[in-house]
Amino acid sequence: SGINAEYGHNIGVATDTPHGLMVPNIKNVQNLSIIDIARELERLKVLSENNKLSTDDVTGGTFSLSNVGAVGGTYASPMLVVPEVCIGAFGKIQTKPAFNSEGEVYAASTMCISWSGDHRVLDGATVARYSNLLRSYLEDPTRLLLL
Repeated sequence: SGINAEYGHNIGVATDTPHGLMVPNIKNVQNLSIIDIARELERLKVLSENNKLSTDDVTGGTFSLSNVGAVGGTYASPMLVVPEVCIGAFGKIQTKPAFNSEGEVYAASTMCISWSGDHRVLDGATVARYSNLLRSYLEDPTRLLLL
């Protein structure tokens, strides 16, 4: 099918509920403050837990996030549901051995993030650059204060 260009960022958040997996989405996050996003996440969480999400709450997503680490998962191959253009699955944080610049072993906190994207809209290099930017924010969250 054709591509319908949408200019809002409607972020789906995969939610494990007693009623099964639900993916409500936060509409137009580009226009919301972090406080507004937190409030909307809480609203959607409560509705999800009570199986009360509206059709509008679960349609129109453009990008989804799934935290498989919350249920002990370390890696996933997320499935893209069109018309969304990308989905990311976040594994649990694990402590693994790594090497510093001097070749010494140290304990490093690592997390796998895997992506699936619609290549009619995104190319792999764009997703890889986004992933690297996200990694920089996760490694140093104070950088988000500079945005």
